[in-house]
Order: sequence, then structure tokens, then C-alpha cells
Amino acid sequence: MMWEYGMGWGWGWFGMILFWLVPILLIAVGLKYFFGGGGRPSPGARDASQGALDVLEKRYARGEIDHEEFLKKRDDLKRG
Repeated sequence: MMWEYGMGWGWGWFGMILFWLVPILLIAVGLKYFFGGGGRPSPGARDASQGALDVLEKRYARGEIDHEEFLKKRDDLKRG
């Protein structure tokens, strides 16, 4: 019989897939970690700065800070 030789369709194929899949995935994860996503801020960081900007705008609207301080802090948040 032909199926008695080679890998057949049992664990041999599954093992071969794992043999290639695991290193490829490890390399892909390593590259993603190393290159980091192109220098873009993560969505969590963007949400945090947007939340801080909202707080700053509310403080300005209530009159707690003047226009000059608002502009300076807004620019700092957008840069950071």
C-alpha cells in the first residue's frame, strides 16, 4: 500500500504544519514587536490624550485657566 510510507494523512501532516507555523508566527510577532507599528501612538494613548484635552477644554470653559495657559497646555498635549 502506498499510505504505509511517508507521512500519510495522520499526525505527520499536523506535525509538519506546526513545524512551519510556529517559527513563522514567532518571527512575525518578533518583527511586530521590534518595529512596533510604525511609530504611531497606540489607541489607548490617543484616548488618554483626548480625555486630557477634554478636561482642559472644560477647565477653560469654566474660567479656571486663562487663554494663554489653555493654549500652552493644549500644545503640550498634542505634542506628547
